[in-house]
Order: sequence, then C-alpha cells, then structure tokens
Amino acid sequence: MKKLLTLPAIVFPFIAFAQTAGKLHEKAVLVDTHNDCLSSLTLEGKDISHKLTEGHSDLHRWKQGGLDVQFFSVWTGDKARNTVGFFQDAMQEIDSLNSIVQRNPSRMVLAKNYSEVKKGLRQKKLVSLIGVEGGHMIEDDMGKLMELARQGMRYMTITWNNSTSWASSAKDEASPSPSEGGVFGSSARKKGLNEFGKQVVRMMNQLGVIVDLSHVGEQTFYDAIATTSKPVILSHSSVWNICPVFRNVKDEQIKAVARNGGVICINFYSGFIDSNFAKRMNELEGTKGQQIKDSLKQYYDAAKMNEVWRRYFGAELEPLRPTLAKMVDHIEYIVKLVGDDYAGIGSDYDGVSSLPKGLEDVTTYPKITDELIKRGYSKRSIKKILGGNVLRVMKANFR
Repeated sequence: MKKLLTLPAIVFPFIAFAQTAGKLHEKAVLVDTHNDCLSSLTLEGKDISHKLTEGHSDLHRWKQGGLDVQFFSVWTGDKARNTVGFFQDAMQEIDSLNSIVQRNPSRMVLAKNYSEVKKGLRQKKLVSLIGVEGGHMIEDDMGKLMELARQGMRYMTITWNNSTSWASSAKDEASPSPSEGGVFGSSARKKGLNEFGKQVVRMMNQLGVIVDLSHVGEQTFYDAIATTSKPVILSHSSVWNICPVFRNVKDEQIKAVARNGGVICINFYSGFIDSNFAKRMNELEGTKGQQIKDSLKQYYDAAKMNEVWRRYFGAELEPLRPTLAKMVDHIEYIVKLVGDDYAGIGSDYDGVSSLPKGLEDVTTYPKITDELIKRGYSKRSIKKILGGNVLRVMKANFR
C-alpha cells in the first residue's frame, strides 16, 4: 500500500491565495493606457502577432498576462521621421496598427466608440485603441486633429517632452529660460495653454477624444483641467511625492484629477518609480557620467568605448531597480489621498529602458493583482484599479 503524501498545512493557504488571485484577475477587465510597441517594435519590422524574444509585448504575451484593453501609443519625437512632417508619422503608425488588426481578426479589434469596446470584451478579443502621444502631431491644424479622431484616435497627450506653440511641456516648464515665461521649443511664450490650445481641448471634448495630461507642464495641466468639460486621464504618470521627477504629479494635481473625475495611470518606468534609481540615472546622464565616458577614450576606440559604457551603465543601475511593490506604492498613494476611483495602469511597456523587478514584460500583470490582494484591497477596488476607472472615463468621453 502506497503511503499518501502529506503536504504541510502552510501550503494550502498559498494555493487558495493563488486560485483567488488568478480568478479575480481573469474576471477583472484589465486596461493598460500606454504601450509604445508601434514605434519601438512594429516600425522596426517586428510582428507582434507572433511571440517575440525581444521587447515587452506581443499578442501571445498579452493573452498570457490577461490584458483586455490596450491603448497603443502613436509616438514620434521632436523631429519628424517623415520629411512630410509629424502628422504623417502619426498616420504611418495608425496604418501599422490597422494592418495588425486586419491580420488578426479573431484575436483583436480596433474600437472607435464605447459600444465597440464592450462588444470586443464580450468577444474576448484584445480591444485596441489609439492614443496619440503629443499635440505636435496635429501641426497646429484643427483639421488634422479632426482627421486623427476620424482615424480612431481616442486620447491625445497634449504635449510630449517638446512644447508646441500652444502648450508647454513638463520638461520645458521644469527647465525654463531666464527670460520671462521661459522659452519652450523654438519660440518664446508663456507657460500653459494659449487660446488655440484651449480650443484644441474643447474640440477634443466634442470629438470624443480623451484629454491626456501626462507629459504636460503644471500650468498646462491646470489650464486644461479648467477648460475641459470631460474627465481626463494621465495615461502614464506616477507620484511626485514618492519620486520627485518632472514627469510625476504632485498632490494638488492628483486632487484636481479626482475633482474632475479622471484617472492617473501609473507608469512602470524605474526612474519614475524610485528616487534612488532616478538620482543615479541623472548622475550617469550628466556631468559625472560624461567624465567617466571621457576617461574611457584613452583606452578604447569609439565602438568599444560605447560597448564598455553601456555595460557599466547597466551594471550601475541594475541593483537600484525598484520592486513591483514599490510601483504599487504609487497606486496606494493615490488611493489613500483621493480614493480608489482615480488610479489605473499605464505601463509604458516598450517605451522604457528599465522596469521594476517582477514587471519585466506584459505577462506579469497578474502579479499586480496578487500584490493588491496581499495589501487587503477588496475585489471591487481591484477591479476599479485594473480597468474599471478607465472604462468609466472612456464611457464619459467617447461619442
């Protein structure tokens, strides 16, 4: 007669916990408001329809991570890729997303209104939406704003790091010129939104496009909040009081978003999550780092020097990577300050160079649910944070 294997009693609570977390994660609608795979993978020739060995995202891994709704970021920097300009850059990325959806009709759907979002969820497809990251892509042309909305843009980030003629960015507001009001981009202007910028916000409200206030300067933030008639999002920002960097939001901004009924979706980038990582990163990218690079020139040619520098850079930062729990601290900070209706997920996968330990790619979303359960969050609160809050803002904005 075989002797029955007896498991220690302590094992059973862990099994029960894993089953509870897994079931809750599966039932919840998980929404990620920011992923950069179009510019970092698709335009580089990578097919996210297949499982990739590089990058953070693909359709296989999204399924594994339990993702239900993804805002695909349409991004171009402060210099256009196409000679025609920024607007054409945006159209190129939108075309690439349309192509992926058309090749995978059983796995994903592009949604342009809230009923299409709900339909895609019922069909258990990855609901795909377009978020344009930077108002510079409308090229100061209201007609181009309207065309992007017609193509499916469902949020627009008012600025990226570069200011426009009508809105100042967080990066520029944090580093103003000595001249009055600062110098933003290529032209001198005051901080915040000018009258055309306010018209853009009002038009976005009319078109059913969510106003995204990640990346914007504080004055632009408050001007936009005062102008919009609809709830806003911050698609990929974190908390200043935990990690005081220019891209994170302060307590009064968090309270303003709550009064507006919007959502702050936490960015996973290590440098926005942990101040120790951010400090060392700034040192390596600043004068100290340049001194180290200069010292290498006497030993190596340019190619070898860059290789040695990259290894050194990575080795210096790796021990400072924050934990998943540190990222959840940002969610918890918002919940404690204003309530569980105003926090969400905006990972910035495939748009960042470093991620917290435990959040290495899109398969790791369930670990966030695990951590929230461990901290005593109710099922109702967890469902809000994972996606319910963003769904509410989508419903309030979309036509």
